Amino acid sequence: MLDLTLLRKDLDAVIARLQSRKNPQTFLDVERFKALEAERKAVQTRTEELQARRNALSKQIGMKKGKGEDASAEMAEVGGIGDEQKAGAERLDAIQQELHAMLMSVPNLPHESVPSGADETGNVEVRRWGTPKTFDFELKDHVDLGAPLGLDFETGAKLSGSRFTFLKGPAARLHRALAQFMLDVQTTEHGYTECYTPYIVNREVLEGTGQLPKFKEDMFWVLRGGDDEAAEQYLISTSEISLTNTVREQVLDAAQLPIKLTAHSPCFRSEAGSAGRDTRGLIRQHQFDKVEMVQIVHPEKSYEALDEMVGHAEAILQKLGLPYRVMSLCTGDMGFGASKTFDLEVWVPAQGVYREISSCSNCEAFQARRMQARFKNAQGKNELVHTLNGSGLAVGRTLVAVLENYQNADGSITVPEALRPYLGGLAVLKG
Repeated sequence: MLDLTLLRKDLDAVIARLQSRKNPQTFLDVERFKALEAERKAVQTRTEELQARRNALSKQIGMKKGKGEDASAEMAEVGGIGDEQKAGAERLDAIQQELHAMLMSVPNLPHESVPSGADETGNVEVRRWGTPKTFDFELKDHVDLGAPLGLDFETGAKLSGSRFTFLKGPAARLHRALAQFMLDVQTTEHGYTECYTPYIVNREVLEGTGQLPKFKEDMFWVLRGGDDEAAEQYLISTSEISLTNTVREQVLDAAQLPIKLTAHSPCFRSEAGSAGRDTRGLIRQHQFDKVEMVQIVHPEKSYEALDEMVGHAEAILQKLGLPYRVMSLCTGDMGFGASKTFDLEVWVPAQGVYREISSCSNCEAFQARRMQARFKNAQGKNELVHTLNGSGLAVGRTLVAVLENYQNADGSITVPEALRPYLGGLAVLKG
């Protein structure tokens, strides 16, 4: 959530920066915001006037009573002032609640270094690693390669509907090996603490990381049997949600920072608005696995941490020998809570394109303000932490990349050397 003081101080500048995300600007009802702010100022001014009058009357009452004089008129006026003050306080509370609700749907402001652009065509390539392999035989995509290995879309659809997949045999084993490999690298080499998180979370947790209220239709949500709206819960779309919220409503010691957490979890996304996109294969699923990285850091260290996190994601691709490129997302393509984002895109031979496999973002204080996650700074004051998140990596898409980049003419798959210890030394996967 944006700092309300920032909007009050320079609303036009904030709107200009929001408009760089997407035009026309639809995130904030500017006229309603101005009206609420005008009313807030008027009510606060009146409240201050009433308090000053009440203080003056209280002195008069004390003086009159001290002289034995009648103070009933002053006391009656004080009573009326009290009623008006109560009404003013209630109105101020209602205004603050409406302003808060309004800001909950406003995205983060892009960092000044973020390239300007309306959509993904405005993203800027930062660097590439690896050279796509050339094949002297007809390429197969991961669907055809995976079928003999146990990649079963038909059973997944029979069990749960479209965009669900059932894995068995070598495909399931490879999927597990990838997740374990990623976790081991992030914990033993990069200093993250491994976590196991709930897959179902409460509404306020999703509000904390920014998925709610704006993106409810992108979530799978459930109500416990017999419970009312207050019991609303959701399946996580990423373990960023649960990991980041571990510091909600806390005041941390500065010495605790940075906090680095990782978890392997399923992710559940309704993919609202994606009808017809990537309908073949594993690229866009309602349920997929991901190894997530989260850092909670001192505000002065967050952009250093972002570069570090991108490197942690790159390390997985490099160890697997998968060609990729790093993209700096433009203002119009960044996620709701991000101030700056780098995407890693892996080479997918059958499509002849790079596809996103990791997204690493610095949210600055945006999520922390929503969660009230703070630390005690050097001056002894409570200050909002900065939060970052990134994929290290999306397991299903990594499986796609391994199958396609390491395919052989006979349909078998050469196992990347880094994965072989996780597959009992197996060097080739065959159906």
